[in-house]
Amino acid sequence: MTLAQLASWILGPVLGIYTLLFIVRIVLTWYPQADGDRLPFNLVIWPTEFLLVPVRKVVPPVGGVDISPIIWVGITTLLREVLIGQQGLLRILASASIGS
Repeated sequence: MTLAQLASWILGPVLGIYTLLFIVRIVLTWYPQADGDRLPFNLVIWPTEFLLVPVRKVVPPVGGVDISPIIWVGITTLLREVLIGQQGLLRILASASIGS
């Protein structure tokens, strides 16, 4: 197993899980009464909050809606496509190392 294959094997699920967590965060913004300190909400909030805080400082809420999770869904989807998509960098590196 090459380093590129190992990286894509790890990054694929990680980026997929983070995309799913950010989508759940988008849904949670519709329910402000959801307590982020209690289960199951803190299982979604805890791993994503450290990424959302810097974006909130740069991008203010639009119409009272926090759009930082939407931005991160775009970032994680773009990273996944660029790195491990069908024409992704890691996939190209893995196929080049197998062919040589």
